[in-house]
Formats: sequence, C-alpha cells, structure tokens
Amino acid sequence: MALPLLRRATLLAFLALSLPTSAATHQLGEYAHTSWNGQRGAPADVVQFTQTPDGWLWVSSPNGLFRFDGVDFQRMDSVQGHRLPSTSPLALLATRDGRLWVGDRFGGVSMFDRGRMRLFTTADGLPAGTVLTMTEGPDGGVWVATATGLGHLAPGAARFRRVGRAEGLPEASTRQVLFGRDGRQWVSVAGGIYLRDPGALGYRRAWPYLDLMAMAEAPDGTIWGSDGIDKHYRVLADAPPGNPAPRAELGGNGALFDRAGNMWVLKVNALELRKPPYVGSAAGALQLSKANGMSGPLPQTAFEDREGNLWVGTSAGMDRLRRTRLHGVPVATPFDRPGVIGDGDGVIIGDRRQALRRYTVAGARETLGQLELTCSYRAPDGTLWFADRKARWRRSAAGTLTHLPHPSGLGDRDTQAMTVDHNGRMWISLPGAGVFRIDGSRWRKDGDVAGLPDGYAMSLATDDAGRVWAGYLRNRIALIEAGRARVFGTAQGLQLGHVQVLLPDGPRVWAGGQNGLAWFDGRRWHHVTPAGERPLRGISGLVRTRTGELWLHGADGIGRVAAPDVERLLREPARPLPYERFDALDGLVGSAEQLRPLPSLTQSADGRLWFATASEVASLDPARIARNTLAPPVQLLSVRAGDASYPAQDEVRLPVGSRNLRIAYTAPSLAMPERVRFRYRLEGFDERWQEAGTRREAVYTNLGPGTYRFRVIAANEDGVWNEDGATLALVVPPRFVETGWFTALTVLLAGLLLASLYVLRVRRLTARLQDLMQERLAERERIARGLHDTFLQSVQGLVMLFDQQARSLPPGSEQRTRIEQTLDLADELMSEGRDRIADLRAPGEPEELGQALAQYGAVLLQQRFTASIHGEARAITPRVRDEVQTIAREALINAARHACASHVELILDYRGDGLTLLVRDNGCGMPAALSSEGRPGHYGIAGMAERARALGAQYTLLSSPGKGTSVHLAIPAEHAYAGQRSAALFQRLRQRRRPEARRA
Repeated sequence: MALPLLRRATLLAFLALSLPTSAATHQLGEYAHTSWNGQRGAPADVVQFTQTPDGWLWVSSPNGLFRFDGVDFQRMDSVQGHRLPSTSPLALLATRDGRLWVGDRFGGVSMFDRGRMRLFTTADGLPAGTVLTMTEGPDGGVWVATATGLGHLAPGAARFRRVGRAEGLPEASTRQVLFGRDGRQWVSVAGGIYLRDPGALGYRRAWPYLDLMAMAEAPDGTIWGSDGIDKHYRVLADAPPGNPAPRAELGGNGALFDRAGNMWVLKVNALELRKPPYVGSAAGALQLSKANGMSGPLPQTAFEDREGNLWVGTSAGMDRLRRTRLHGVPVATPFDRPGVIGDGDGVIIGDRRQALRRYTVAGARETLGQLELTCSYRAPDGTLWFADRKARWRRSAAGTLTHLPHPSGLGDRDTQAMTVDHNGRMWISLPGAGVFRIDGSRWRKDGDVAGLPDGYAMSLATDDAGRVWAGYLRNRIALIEAGRARVFGTAQGLQLGHVQVLLPDGPRVWAGGQNGLAWFDGRRWHHVTPAGERPLRGISGLVRTRTGELWLHGADGIGRVAAPDVERLLREPARPLPYERFDALDGLVGSAEQLRPLPSLTQSADGRLWFATASEVASLDPARIARNTLAPPVQLLSVRAGDASYPAQDEVRLPVGSRNLRIAYTAPSLAMPERVRFRYRLEGFDERWQEAGTRREAVYTNLGPGTYRFRVIAANEDGVWNEDGATLALVVPPRFVETGWFTALTVLLAGLLLASLYVLRVRRLTARLQDLMQERLAERERIARGLHDTFLQSVQGLVMLFDQQARSLPPGSEQRTRIEQTLDLADELMSEGRDRIADLRAPGEPEELGQALAQYGAVLLQQRFTASIHGEARAITPRVRDEVQTIAREALINAARHACASHVELILDYRGDGLTLLVRDNGCGMPAALSSEGRPGHYGIAGMAERARALGAQYTLLSSPGKGTSVHLAIPAEHAYAGQRSAALFQRLRQRRRPEARRA
C-alpha cells in the first residue's frame, strides 16, 4: 500500500490541525523497530517500496531510486546496465515473473527484465502524467494509475490500453488499483471508488460516494478506504438500505493488513497497530511515532516483504518493524531488578518498587502482595517461597501469603538463595551472614555441617536425591550429604569463577557462573567450551526443558543448546558445544542479572521460558519459535583491483599485474541482516571454505596469474544456507615475466650464456694448449737439430773413419769382418736416430689428421712418400685421433725400416658412414706368419691390431713376400666423428624398424 502523491499537499495542510497536544504513544512491544534516516544513508521522503525475487528492497523518493540489502543503501542511476530515463521515480512494482517496473514522477514507465529495458510512454498507449501506483493483476497483466487515467498492459501485449469511459470509469486522476480475494477489481479515481465484478466488462461506483484515495483489504474481505486526510471508511459494493450518511470508523490516511491479520494505520504523526476487530478498545491500538524512535513524521507508505517485515516510509527516512521471538511483559512502569518464578501458565514477578504480581503473556492478572522481592523458590511440594530484606513469605496452594520474619540480628539483609532438602528443612543464604539451615524456628549456621566454605553462597539447589548444593564466590561448590560437606574447586575441574546458578538434572548437576558453564558427572566437573568465537559469560539462569534442550541466560544474552548437542556433550566433554544465541535482535532488552535476584531464568508449567533483565521480563515459547525458512539470495556486487572497480559479471578479466583483490558480495535478507553469515572460496587458491562470519567482502593479496572461480554462500539468522550461492570467474593475466614465453626465453638465454661461456672456456684452453704445444714443438726441434748436428754427424764421421780403416785391411780377414759388422750396427743406429729425429720434428697436434700424417710421412720417407686425403675434413674424437695416428705412424715406420720400398702411399678418406685409412708400399713384403703375429720380441704389428679392436674398427693387414704390404683401417662414423652418436643411433633404430615394417 502506498500513499499517492496527490494527497501530500492535503496532508501538509492538515498537519497543524491533526497533531495532538498530548498523545499517549507506546513502542510496539512484540516488534523490533529499526529506523534509517539521512545519517545512515537512507533516502528522505520515501514514497514507495517493492521487493524483487532476488531479495533487494527497492525504494523510491524524490532523491532517486535506491535499493537496500538490509545493511547498505545503493543509489541506482542505472538498473541492469541501463540508465534510468529520469532520477525522479515514484511508483514501483515487482511482478511475479521477476520484472521490475519503475514509474516516473513526470510520466513514463521503465520495465527491466533480465538485462533488458523497455520504456513505455504515451506513444505506447500509456496515459500521460505522473505514474502514481502500479498493480499486477491475477493474470499477470499490469495496471498503471496515472494523473490522467488508467492504463492496462495485457499479458504478452506490446502496448497499453487506456481504460475509461467505454468501461464506465471516469478518465480522471487514478490513484490505486486493488484486486480483492473474491476476484473483484477496485479502482480509486478522483471522486470515488469504482469496482468491477469478475467477468463483468464495465465498472460501477462503490459506496460511500466520497472521494477516497488509498484502499486496503482486510483478511475477512472488507475493503477499507481512506480520504487521504484522517478518516477510514468501510467500502461496500452497494449502498446500505436507505443510503445512510457515511461514518468514518477509523482515523488515518492509509492502511496495510499484514499476513498475521494485523492492521497498520498510517496517521499523520504516527504508525498505529490494530488487531481484529480493528475498531474499538478490543483493537488494542498501539502507536509508534517520532517521539519514540520513528525516523520522521508523515508515514506515507507501508510494505510487507517476503520475510514478514513491515517497512514504513516517512518524510525523513524509513523504518522496519519485525516481530521478535521474545515478548516483553507489558507494564506501564519499567521493572527495577525484577525476580521471576514460573507459576502455571504465567510468571510471578517482583522487584524493589512494585507489588508482587502474577503475569501472563497478555499482561498482569492479579496482585499477590507488597514486598521487595530479592529471592524466590518453588519447593518440591509446589509451595512458593518469596523473600525480601527482612522476611520470608510462603504462598500456599490457596494463594494465601504467610509472613515469616528473619531472626533478630539477621534482619535487614537481602536474601540471596533458598532451597529445601529431602527432610523438608530450608537452607537459606544471607549475604554477609552465611548459609543457614532452618529447623522449625531455629536457624543453624552452616547447618551444623563442618567443612562448608566460609563465604558468600550465591546459589542453592537440591538434587533428586535430596542432597543440597551450594555455589560460592571464587570458584567453589559444596555438596552437603549425610551431615558432611564435600567442596569442589579448581583441582576438581571447576573453572567458573563466581558460581551464580545451580541446576540439578537427574544424575548430573549443571552450574553457571562468571566464566561460563560446567557440569558434574558424579566424580568431577567438566568445563564447557562453546563452539564459535564468542564465549559464554555471566550465566545466571539455567533451564532443561522436557524435550531435553538446555537454555542459558547470561551476560551476552540467551543461549539454546539442542537436545542432541547436550547428549553429545555428555558423551564427549571436550567437544566444543554449539548453541543458538538470542539477544537484542530477538527482543531481549538488557542482560541477565549477575547478583540478585537469582536465578534470572524460570519456566512456567506450560513450558514457556521467562527471562529477567535489569528492567524487563521477556518470555519465549521454546516449542513455537518463529523461524525464517527462506534462504538468503546471494549476489556478487563488484571486484576491485588496485584503484579500479569492475561490476561482478559472469567473468571478470582483470588488468595485467593485478595481485590484490577485493570482492564485494551481499545477501539481501531483510529480517536480521546482522546475523547473515557467509562462506566463500576461491577455487584454484583456497583449499577449503573460508568462514567470513558477517563480513561482506573477500580480500586476497599476492594472487598469482591464472583462472579462478569465486564462490560465496550465505545462511540466514536460523542457519538456513543457500548452497547455490553466487559464482564468478576471475581471469588474472600474467605479466610478461610470468608467461611461458618469458620462461622459454629465459631458458634459451641462459643456455646461450652457458654455451658462450663454454666456447670461451674451450677457446682459452685451446689457445693455452696451442701455446704449450708450440713450446713443445720448438723444444723438440731444438733437440732434433742438436742430435742431427752433433750426434748423427759424429756417428757419421766415425762410420767414415772405420770404413776407411776397413778398406785398408785385406778382404776376408777377421779384423775387416769385425769392423764391417760394427759398421752394420752403426748403420742401424743411424737409421733409428733419423726415425727419432723425424718423430721429434713432426708437429705435435695439428688440427687435421690427414695433414699430420702427411707431414709425418714426408719427414720420415721424403721423396718415396705420397699422401691422398679424400672427403671434407671433419672433427674426430680425441681418442680415435690418437689411436689412428699411432697405427698410421707404426705402418709408416715399418715401411721405412723393413720394406725396402721405393714408394709408400697413405690414403685417408672422410666418408659419411665412417673414416678409412690405407697405408701400402711396394716393398719386399713378409711371410704370412710374420704379418699376423710380427717378429718375436717386437709388438708393432700386434699393437696395431689391438688398438683397432679397442676402437671398434675393422683392421686388415695384407702382405706376401715380394708383393709389398698394405694396412687397412675402417672406423664407423658413430665412433670416429664427434657428435655423431645420437644420429648414428637414430639410423640404427630406423634400420631395425624397417624390417618390422616390412613384416607388418
């Protein structure tokens, strides 16, 4: 229901006349009230509300269109990506199919549907002028009331149709359309209300024949109409007999009936709640005004959301009224430290200022007596005991009170606690005096029980076995049994601090105190660890219901422990205890008393729980707790990276280099948004769900590049989870230094650097070796020259001298024969000397094998030697080069010494499949036995064969007497050439596979 714009001027004019000089207004005790104004971000002058299926509450005002999730207001200059044509919205409508309709103050209707927008104007058949209200018909059609008439958009139609004279409806300013439960359509136009029966084509005027504006239908089908000033009339389809003068039955300028059947009346300066029959004193009218917390005067629109909350727009802001789970006892004067004790279907309440009274949920029923209650107790036989500073009072089943004054010397002391043992004797605790047992008229200190603590007993209780328990200050509990006392403390597991309440529960005892909750298993005490982050503190009230639930009343509110959780705790004492908390959001005013009267919680015979705070007594029926069964819809709002913010779409691609993210989300649950809890998870980063509590933002830092999926779910105040939640794909592009290309480039550059370093190192080593080799060659040449110029020439001179001497001797003489033998030895020595000089003068390590061997043969054999090198020279592995060079030299030396050849040839062939060497001469040759094994004591020929086998080469030596000698050596490429092993291996594999392919 909304207050149409046209009656605003009338209201303002009437305001001075309608404000009462003394209005007895009351806060609505069954409702929690919250107000928002400009200081809390709310728009002023709220005109209408609506709620879309996604949970958002939409608010129109002259300041623009807003949406609200229960926590934050957002001004909406655009909706679903489409900018509003005007910033002056007035009428709002959310249809059942999820579409949002916004009517403009200056004409026109904008429709938003899943990312699409359609603007309807007069060109689309819409009546001109201000759009005052919009209504969805039973068939899904949309009815728009404007300042010049009524328009109808049929389901599936593309244009509006003007409804007017042809249907019997005046074409005048139209305020509101209402569809009744009986199928009738009611239309408020300037001059009166018209109706159309189901199936009828035309409209007829309803009674009374007055200019009525706002309409509302009661649960019984009654239509109420307001004149827009301060009068409400019953609207009838036909005039009563005789057409009497209309009579206003209620005040107010608008009304709304909620789902519970209550009537909310908008008055000029207040919001009024009326219960059926709505009229007269039975309606129990209660009011809420600016004087007791309303956001402002002029409540002009009311709306009930899907969770049952009532929203009211005023000239200064907006208000929410939500039914509380706890209901305060209605009293005219607040209590002053009330004490409570259950009684039948009600509770007896006494405090320091008022008489002792019995109350029910509806209010006070009877006054029991005048006393300043500090303690109360119900005995096992049903007798009620009350105490004040000077006496005890016993109330019999008949209701009479018997006064029992304290003994002299013990008067004027507040009574702290009372209990009765199995012998019917009362135990009582008086602060500053101690614990007493009362035997008739005699008070016995500590009950003549030795070992009781000497201190302040804050609580007393009697268990099912008749034993008396006493809870003391400073973490002590005493058990009195058979005239003896057993005291428990820290050594027995007690960690409560001041013990404020004791609750016997069958074979166990519960205790509440300054530091939480504990229970006794018959041997020792177990301290209870609550689940979650909030501790249990200051527990001064305990009740175990018939269904097994455990209820706590403490400094932080009320706690409810489900029966299965209680049983699990008794089996697993160390397990954290889950519990449900009730506090101010549920209607609890204040917190549990910590000193007296204690206990602060009691249960009446009908099962209802009663909670006492410093100034209030509230009740709750644990069997009928109102629950919110609607899971909160979850929405992602925005993603912020650095200084830029991005709308939360299906996929958000962030700028390169984004590392720190803030993801904003919400869940429009309007009943108790303060208790909406969230869990989120960034898949690809988080290993498990993150418990966010009530926080509505996820923050990530140092996020690496990649593709992520963000999920968030939420639960309402009753733990109903929306497991589907909302999801968002996030793409964090890598910087160039984080790409695979950069990694590959880095590896490549590192490889090139290592290769360059390797090449430089090899070059340096090669240069160093070349220097050393040149030094070595120079030294060898020097030695060779020295040998040639000294030793050989001296030997040659001696040979010539001996030859002359031999020639002078007679031929055949013994002396000449000996000298000639000596000369033969000298020739051999000369030959070996030349060989050694040739070795010394040969280059140490020429770069190419053929050149080295050609140079060596030329020095050794001179004109008798020729060398041929075929193919392009290739790098040979060092080992192969050394061995081939050694074999070739051995073959050349043999040809020079023994072959007596006139020509020696060396052929070296660099072939693709390997390296071949051939050394042959035309000398005398050798026998077959000698060519295979060599001369005894000489290892040149055998050494060549051994070196060839070690290389994996094919070696052949061919020789026969008179036909010369040839040495042939063939080495495969994979052994001969550097870097050819892998290629050769690949070739061998191919050769192996080809036969298989052929076989296949």
